[in-house]
Amino acid sequence: MLLRRKHRPGAGPRPRGRAGRLLTHALATACVTTLLTAPAADAAPQEGSARVRGLVARMTLDEKISFVHWTTGPKNGPTIKGIGYLPGVPRLGIPELRTADGPAGIRLLGRTATAMPTPVALAATFDDRLADEYGKVLGREGRALGHDNVLAPMTNIIRVPYAGRNFETFSEDPLLSSRMAAGEIRGIQGQGLMATVKHFAANNQERDRMTVDATIDEQTLQEVELPAFRSAVEAGAASVMCAYNSVNGAQSCSNDGLLQGVLREQWGFRGWVMSDWLATHATSDITKGLDQELGIDLRLGEPVPPSKYFDAELKAAIAKGTIPEATLDRSVVRIVGQMERFGLLDPGSPRPGRDPQAGRAAARAVAEKGGVLLRNERRALPLSDRDTGDIAVIGHSAKYPKVTGDGSAHVVPDSATAPVDALRQRAGRGTSVTYEPGQDLVGVPLPGSALGPAFTNGKQLDPLEKGTFYEGELTVPAEGDYRFAFKVMGGVANLQIGDRPMILGTETFGTVSTTVHLTEGTHRVTMNGWAWEDTSLTADLTWVTPERARADFDRAVAAAAKARTAIVFAHDDGTEGVDRDSLSLPGRQDELIAAVAKVNPRTVVVLNTGSAVLMPWLRDTAAVLEMWYPGQEGAEATASLLYGDSAPGGRLTQTFPASETAHPMAGDPHRYPGVNGKQTYSEGLKVGYRWYDDTGTAPLFPFGHGLSYTSFDQRDLAVQRTDAGLTATVTVRNTGSRAGEETVQLYVGPSPDTTAPQVKKKLAGYTKVALAPGEQRRVTVTVDEQQLRYWDSTAHRWRLGTGERTVQVGSSSADLKASRTVTVQPR
Repeated sequence: MLLRRKHRPGAGPRPRGRAGRLLTHALATACVTTLLTAPAADAAPQEGSARVRGLVARMTLDEKISFVHWTTGPKNGPTIKGIGYLPGVPRLGIPELRTADGPAGIRLLGRTATAMPTPVALAATFDDRLADEYGKVLGREGRALGHDNVLAPMTNIIRVPYAGRNFETFSEDPLLSSRMAAGEIRGIQGQGLMATVKHFAANNQERDRMTVDATIDEQTLQEVELPAFRSAVEAGAASVMCAYNSVNGAQSCSNDGLLQGVLREQWGFRGWVMSDWLATHATSDITKGLDQELGIDLRLGEPVPPSKYFDAELKAAIAKGTIPEATLDRSVVRIVGQMERFGLLDPGSPRPGRDPQAGRAAARAVAEKGGVLLRNERRALPLSDRDTGDIAVIGHSAKYPKVTGDGSAHVVPDSATAPVDALRQRAGRGTSVTYEPGQDLVGVPLPGSALGPAFTNGKQLDPLEKGTFYEGELTVPAEGDYRFAFKVMGGVANLQIGDRPMILGTETFGTVSTTVHLTEGTHRVTMNGWAWEDTSLTADLTWVTPERARADFDRAVAAAAKARTAIVFAHDDGTEGVDRDSLSLPGRQDELIAAVAKVNPRTVVVLNTGSAVLMPWLRDTAAVLEMWYPGQEGAEATASLLYGDSAPGGRLTQTFPASETAHPMAGDPHRYPGVNGKQTYSEGLKVGYRWYDDTGTAPLFPFGHGLSYTSFDQRDLAVQRTDAGLTATVTVRNTGSRAGEETVQLYVGPSPDTTAPQVKKKLAGYTKVALAPGEQRRVTVTVDEQQLRYWDSTAHRWRLGTGERTVQVGSSSADLKASRTVTVQPR
């Protein structure tokens, strides 16, 4: 039985007006059919306006097919390139359509844009208003840069702490993710850009992402993974991207239970569904709810091939009668219908110009408010203008800013200041700021004594040129770990050293380097690549020898010992396509922090990570500030927080485990990474902090945790049942000596009247309040009725969780300051 909902047309403001996933990250990179019975395709209600249906009726078959698969664009088209292009039908007044990657900014090949803090940093603000502002930057820039759609936001729940794309999504909590997604979509689409929410559904890991089957029970799917997608649909998202993985045995992009049963029937979705890159599996997918194929199997330097399933194969299937042309018409109506909704069928709606200043301001605000102060002993922070003394700044990412993660979300920023430079500027003339890398990831060009013939960094290939541009031999004097940085712009290139795995070079901001263990002697080196059609390919090759690495480490520790304060910048490398193999910081960073903290008790650690990391050195440090991947204004935001020019107010959106063996995925390969191609969500509803509650496992830092430079008290909680859900009021007081923002988090306990699985508590509402020192205020937190419901897997519907339920408020999931009970009965 389906829960049928009346359709709510686009809830947001009504707008008026890669060369293959960067070559599949440059060539590297159902429910539920058993749970829901989708209606037959010919039983669906008529879709689209009379105008749209009339336009589609006048299209030729080839014109209609051109709408259901993206291409790379015309050969002589504009140089501003995104991920996909539709030619439109000029004779009918239907314009071309372009889409760009997101979700941390508008990602274009060969162009810069505003690099926003990654979505996990946005969610850490717990600020719905900032989600809207974040979306506005993407919306305006997308339109200004010639695009009509952006592949954002990503709303998959953070389930696996190792997952490579955790930085691209919001949180481990369904409510927080739902509110962030809705706010961002309203911001994007309010600027006239269409938003595509992704990846539908259960795409919670990168390992085996193309083939893994997510086995998940109906209640967990509905209560944990799907709420943010539903929120996106209710906010008016124009399109939905289906995922690579299967869900309960059916490929996500072939899963009519998800694409028709849930999206269309339960939620009343009236936009269109596109596949992830190369995630279409058959021409028949169009009969199961997929409207559009994204992705072509690009090969380095080879001609662009046609789309595999929704082009010639679809045309042949229609000619044979195995797929009705009416099914194609329906998909085209959905796409053109959204073009009509966004004013794209009406001429005379000019695109806005870019507003980089507004983008910088929004990026700075999100980076500052999303920074989470995890530890602050002996009031090490904020730094004082009067008592700072000498500062030793240490760490690769202090000089080479870690702006964002890698993969399809990687945005090359207009500019980005190095954190050490921002600190020097903020510290002023009275403070000496020295810098040591500690662990250099760039190094120096390879000398002629090591690489022959000599390799000259810089231009290697002309536009559209392809092939090998270097062959030679590398001679190393001793066995050891050698780090190579291979930076490529204007195309894609490969570096091969001996028989070691190939090193891929793609357009990135900052440095991507690889450690290669080499034996003493000579090794063959080759480099080949392909330049984009409008740019030359440049390649820079540098290295760090084992001897230099040891010297860098020792100099950093020595500098820390001499300074009054040591600030160590550390980072991880979240990326699409690959999960982390450990929760530890990569390389020797943990060892470096421990060594610095041993010689300097005033050691401050700034983390630029996309997800949770372990901190074996935590007790020996004075302070830890989590800045995530903070976007192009991250350096300025970090300096502002360290010096107290702004107060830290971010809160963790995911639990940080205390060890590799103390988190929900630990020790159970069926949960992660899966066994025999199947990952099992056996933890059920107990994702993130819910699992820690259930098992009594102590985390390193709990969900919702975050310190300030002041302190807060919450008391006198009152809760009232309303027609809309619950209303809670609580007195919040700033008990410290500085102004700051408190995030009031409200958690609801289980219903005593149901035997369905439940959790001990779940986040059901939150709000933020800014208070001056000593100020107190009565604050209201509303709880929507939906947060009081649970999914009945027998009836396939939502039911109200009735009876006496506990309501708690506090500063984190583990720091709850006030509690009340309330009787929940149907209204």
